[in-house]
Amino acid sequence: MQLGGKRVGIIGLGSIGFLVAKRLEAIGCSISYNSRKKKPSVPFPFYNNVCDLATNCDGLVLCCALTDQTLHMINKEVLFALGKERVIINIAWGAVIDEKELVQCLVEGEIAGAGLDVFENEPQVPQELFALDNVVMSPQFLFADSNHNAVYL
Repeated sequence: MQLGGKRVGIIGLGSIGFLVAKRLEAIGCSISYNSRKKKPSVPFPFYNNVCDLATNCDGLVLCCALTDQTLHMINKEVLFALGKERVIINIAWGAVIDEKELVQCLVEGEIAGAGLDVFENEPQVPQELFALDNVVMSPQFLFADSNHNAVYL
């Protein structure tokens, strides 16, 4: 799959999200975003609603803070809006995604895949993720112990 030319939605356009956006833009991606509020100095289209953003992009990159408002913000509704041909990448906080819903959507093919650098209950990682070929986890998670805890290097 080629990344250039894809429509990427970024959730959380703070300093990290903006750096991600600039790098993706440099390789030809079309960027749109959701954040607490629209940023007047940012040239990218703003979506007030996360479901609308998910519907209008090929993939979501999560870069937001974990707050009461963002806890489980990525739920079944958002994942279904993202759709079967699209992916989600979480470099924010694990609990931004409802992990049980994510696992179910990945297992059932409701989304194409996920790239995960964080997990909701670290060091616990859902056992099902290790068996899926549509999930990429950070290289620091080489294997899990007998309790399905991620073993960090």
